[in-house]
Amino acid sequence: MNEHDLSSEREIDLDAPQSFVGLQVNPSRKLAGLVGLVAGALAVTTGMVVAALGNVASPIDAVGSSFIDRTPRWLKELAIDWFGTNDKTALRVGIVIVLILVSLISGAFSSNRPSPLISAIVIFSFLGALSASERTGSTWVSIAAPCIGSIVGIAVALILLWQINNQWLLKHFPSESQAPIGWDRRRFIRTASSASVGAVVLGTLAQNGEQQRVDRIEAQIPDSLPTAIDTSDTYEGDAEPGELLYITPNADFYRIDTALSFPNVNLDTWKLRIHGMVENDIELTYQDILDMPQVERTITICCVSNDVGGPYIGNAVWQGVFLKDLLERAGVNSDAEQVFSRSLDGWTSGFPIEVALDGRDAMLAIGMNGEALPLEHGFPARLIVPGVYGYVSATKWIKEIVINKWSDAEGYWVPLGWSRDAPIKTQSRIDVPRKNQELQPGVNKIAGVAWAQHTGIEKVEVRIDKGDWNLTELSDDLTDDAWRLWTFDWNATSGKHTIQVRATDKSGYTQTETVTSVAPDGATGWHTRKVVVA
Repeated sequence: MNEHDLSSEREIDLDAPQSFVGLQVNPSRKLAGLVGLVAGALAVTTGMVVAALGNVASPIDAVGSSFIDRTPRWLKELAIDWFGTNDKTALRVGIVIVLILVSLISGAFSSNRPSPLISAIVIFSFLGALSASERTGSTWVSIAAPCIGSIVGIAVALILLWQINNQWLLKHFPSESQAPIGWDRRRFIRTASSASVGAVVLGTLAQNGEQQRVDRIEAQIPDSLPTAIDTSDTYEGDAEPGELLYITPNADFYRIDTALSFPNVNLDTWKLRIHGMVENDIELTYQDILDMPQVERTITICCVSNDVGGPYIGNAVWQGVFLKDLLERAGVNSDAEQVFSRSLDGWTSGFPIEVALDGRDAMLAIGMNGEALPLEHGFPARLIVPGVYGYVSATKWIKEIVINKWSDAEGYWVPLGWSRDAPIKTQSRIDVPRKNQELQPGVNKIAGVAWAQHTGIEKVEVRIDKGDWNLTELSDDLTDDAWRLWTFDWNATSGKHTIQVRATDKSGYTQTETVTSVAPDGATGWHTRKVVVA
């Protein structure tokens, strides 16, 4: 057999059944796609580990945050409708799926030359670095993390691609001997397996590092707060109609925000600054706030994304100091128009200055339901403003309050199409019976909540099958800023029935039947629930 015959015998298809050892092949795209997946995984997990070591957000979270900032309103609404409070998890999963697909496809097209896969890794590294540079609180580590990850990913990609096809290497870097090195299946499997295990290990280390970062932040949360000297009445009656509680436990309280990962909090350096159109700039440490006379107020807060009958509402006992007292201490200029606040992660909101000064219990809160504010709800401090939706007021992880004019700045959601002014609409909800619950004939309890923060609920009515409206029994009227529980005893008959509820607030306004979307300033309509009585 001559040299030409031996060379021809070596050039076979990877998908053919012949032995691979020692043979030069034209690599299949499936194998090259696997190379792309392994290299991409190592690039991402290496960047995550570097970010964790540097105590900064991972490149995936940085890219996700940039995506959120640029997402149109309709897509944000759709994400909340589909995934609810799991929208952040869904976004992370979506990013990972995109990374997997791009890695597989770019790898598959790199079977004869490495440039498609290398280009994909470089592009994603650039996006990660650019996104990190935009993130408030980012450091040089934030930018370096995806870059270091890309170097590792490219190196692994070149090694694996060279192992399955060295012809492109020989073409660009010729040597004295042009004889192909050949395909070595065992060597490739060892290298690819080692790289895959490395990606898994790095990913685990990155997750552990992020959890340790969160643990370090939460370790700063005090076990107790100073006793409040000014407290509101607490509901001590039968506060559990059906399965409904007057106070929402912290663990069950809804969370809607744009933060994919919690911002770094260091109580040794954290300060709240109040400045802008004021006579005196103020800087308050966490200890300064603790040393102030503490107040407690029961206040219901609601997300504008809460559809009719939705879950994004909660009632809690908040502890802190009145915002009005802080602003009076700073001395607000008479021509000021807006209370504009910013969080540690750069999120912003703004509401009318008169809302902070008209006597309502707007607060800088550091406590929630008898304990220090949990991290997921804004530790070390957040704003609670009754009567306006959270997207214009409820800044978590707050770091500054700027008193300014409307023309000076817009809150995060306003340029995305949401209303600048966002008073909470009078609403009511059916909680009992549950959706799709089967009832028995006879007396059944219908129950729920109604709210009209800073106005108060006057009455709640229920009707069955579009019949007459019936007054419900209301819980004690402790404060206009919290929801009221309502109950109604219904003598149910067999069959399918439709239950509807509506509330009337203390201004005399009764909920409209007209159903509208949550955008741009909150949903309207009567909550309706269909039930079956056996």
